[in-house]
Amino acid sequence: MSKSEINAIAPVPGNYQLSDYEQTKAFFTWNDAAKELRYQKTGKLNAAYETIDRHVEEGYGDKIALHYVNGDERVSYTFHELKLKTDHYARILKENGVKKGDRVFVFLPKNPECYLSILAIIKIGAIAGPLFEAFMADAVKDRINDCSGTVLITNRDLVQRVPQEEIPSLHTILLSEDIEALPVKQEPNDALVEWVGEEDGLIIHYTSGSTGKPKGVLHAHRAVFHHYQSGKWVLDVNDEDVYWCTSHPGWVTGSVYGLFAPWLNRATIVIQGGRFKAEDWYKLIEELKITVWYSAPTAFRMLMSNGDAHKKYNLSSLRHVLSVGEPLNPEVITWALRNLNLRIHDTWWMTETGGHLIVNLPSEPIKPGSMGRPFPGIAVGILDEEGNELPPGQIGQLAVRTPWPGLMKEIWGNQDKYKEYFKYDGWYISGDLARMDEDGYVFFQGRSDDMINSSGERIGPFEVESKLIEHPAVAEAGVIGKPDSLRGEVVKAFITLRKGYAGTESLLEEIRQFVRKHLSAHAAPREIEVVEELPKTKISGKILRRKLKEREVEKAGSLYV
Repeated sequence: MSKSEINAIAPVPGNYQLSDYEQTKAFFTWNDAAKELRYQKTGKLNAAYETIDRHVEEGYGDKIALHYVNGDERVSYTFHELKLKTDHYARILKENGVKKGDRVFVFLPKNPECYLSILAIIKIGAIAGPLFEAFMADAVKDRINDCSGTVLITNRDLVQRVPQEEIPSLHTILLSEDIEALPVKQEPNDALVEWVGEEDGLIIHYTSGSTGKPKGVLHAHRAVFHHYQSGKWVLDVNDEDVYWCTSHPGWVTGSVYGLFAPWLNRATIVIQGGRFKAEDWYKLIEELKITVWYSAPTAFRMLMSNGDAHKKYNLSSLRHVLSVGEPLNPEVITWALRNLNLRIHDTWWMTETGGHLIVNLPSEPIKPGSMGRPFPGIAVGILDEEGNELPPGQIGQLAVRTPWPGLMKEIWGNQDKYKEYFKYDGWYISGDLARMDEDGYVFFQGRSDDMINSSGERIGPFEVESKLIEHPAVAEAGVIGKPDSLRGEVVKAFITLRKGYAGTESLLEEIRQFVRKHLSAHAAPREIEVVEELPKTKISGKILRRKLKEREVEKAGSLYV
């Protein structure tokens, strides 16, 4: 057991919405999740109504729902103003022939129009397909074609990347700059909301494609129960919070925890346009008095690399910080404690799962390096190759007992792929490898195809990467198994160095011995290569170990996997 597992970080005392994990886990059922929603009273469901309209009906129409900041631009909207705008967008869509079940895509920057479009689509019973603003023509074409999208909402800049002649199902393109000015026929508000069932389609997200062709993951309206409850307990947001999720709605985090979860809990959300700059992020927190912040390890590592920049700003409004996208390195947690006096709470879930599954709750201890414990209502198992549960401490397949509300409804047009997730009866297989300790904390070890086997020992690359960046010279690290005729594989590390360090042989040996001393001898890299930068996904910043391995293949001039 590593030192970081033993030294759990105690929670900061506070009035959290989930205060007793064990008690809640013992008695909570998913039927409890809808008690605050209109659905509980009427049996009718529409996620857009629950997200915006419900608050207006309940007397919160004048509450600020949204702050938008882009450079010098500042715009704020109340829930009532957002309802009027989503109603207008919805009428435009209906007049363009959109009906229940149609796939309508949104290709816009991270701005209010993007969020309004998604909700308007859902309000009339259609399925929203948000696309990331950096996609080029092929990515846009492939996704819309895959599920026969009929209508696209975009703007004058991004429409240049839409090859309409290559998308035969697409009959209408609406530009966000024009929608506000388009006249519509007024009709009773109730006629706009299409009440649907729990299994009717809500939103379709395409995976990043980092492991193959992007898959269309369709979620049903039942996911709203998962979004609401996890927003309440994991984000810990309420109607007094100013909440900022840095993800774009084209990715599942940006829609589920950038839009649905906070607004279902009546929080004020922040949308920030433009590129990452540490000073701008800190300034935004100070200016808007942000209280809850959800971002990614790559962003926190970039903030770390900016040294003492945070000291120029008043960040005292922050009370809760969370991370998603890849496992959170213990060193990042240590940095936040030392510099922000805050814990960062890792969360684990996937596009396919639709919501948080393994979490670090604000009221519970954190074990650095752990993804946390199962969310109430979720049962997790570590399975062997035959689907049997393994005891604590052993590495195996990370699996989740089915069903739960956020679980995907289908992979669009690919039932065979969908079935691959459920090869053991009653389990969803994540594709991650992990181990669980005696207290139920789960520790990520790597993707199943990333695991390193060296001289009979199984080594998780993430654990080695986390230890490497604890060395003061190492900025980032990517670790792979390099084929070796004697040992099967040896551990090879690719690292970037912090400013002021040079990749001398003596430094590399020092780093190797650091891992050997603080982790284990068998996990210490036999090879360390210094690189200018590591290959990463464009969005989440996940390190692409696959690319590092391909680099080794090219260098060796032989094909091995």
